Amino acid sequence: MNEQSKIKRYERVYEQIKELIQATTNPVSRMATINAILQHKFSYYYWTGFYELIEGELLVGAYQGPVACLKLKKDTGVCWAGINSGETVVVDNVHDFPGHIACSSASNSEIVVPVFDKEKRVVAVLDVDSKEYSAFDQADKAGLEKIVALIYG
Repeated sequence: MNEQSKIKRYERVYEQIKELIQATTNPVSRMATINAILQHKFSYYYWTGFYELIEGELLVGAYQGPVACLKLKKDTGVCWAGINSGETVVVDNVHDFPGHIACSSASNSEIVVPVFDKEKRVVAVLDVDSKEYSAFDQADKAGLEKIVALIYG
């Protein structure tokens, strides 16, 4: 999928999600809906889910795809890099990422997007894995950042 097609798809998906999540302000319900839509709208997504920061631990929340790691080792891997930096992390080849946590050997690239609450604290990350190398780019980054902002927005 070229970048323009991706941008347009993210715009359509954003509008769909925005409409659907108005039914509740519950963040877990919103995360579950976001996962379901993203997983089915983007063919290169292999695993789509949220890891929530709960009492200093990063625990799996709502997700779509194969069984996930339930708890991620503190300050290790791509998800913790997103938590600690407060910025989106795009990894073209997870096998080259220092400390990568391999919940599935089928994953080859990854994007992690921090989720901020109303007080602008990082409370979770959206984690998307792909079987393809270099699957994620600036269009994914911009599209997903806009979508996750809806959770507490």
